[in-house]
Amino acid sequence: MAEHSESITTLNTLIATTIDSITGYEDSAKNIDNERMREVFRSRADERQQVVEDLRAEVRRLGGDPEESGSLMGKTHQRFEDLKAAITGRDEKSIVNEVERGEDYLKEKFETALKDGDLDSDARSVVENAYQSVRAGHDQISQLKHGLEASA
Repeated sequence: MAEHSESITTLNTLIATTIDSITGYEDSAKNIDNERMREVFRSRADERQQVVEDLRAEVRRLGGDPEESGSLMGKTHQRFEDLKAAITGRDEKSIVNEVERGEDYLKEKFETALKDGDLDSDARSVVENAYQSVRAGHDQISQLKHGLEASA
């Protein structure tokens, strides 16, 4: 396992951050009135769950123990968002803006992992496949946000 420790650490960081993404999508789906957006968020949460499972499988293949929960930063951010929502309410635009912020963060984490060179070739392949899903989600949410801005 020692020879794969950097890959395992990187993969587990991506798992924790992707779990944060799932939590964000599930929370957003519960708190938005727009049925179309609710379905988009649920679909993205399901897709991210598959990303997590693929990353966990790779950690196991490398001999490591896969991450089971989100990051401390993600949990802290969620508590802050809950507080902010209690004070200001949750309108469609603010929910989509938060989801997009989370997407930007997740996309950046995957891009950093792919640039760092800490992954062996098999792990890199798994991360590249997962990144395709992350990038597609990012682009979809960005389009939703810009669509809301154009209609406002």
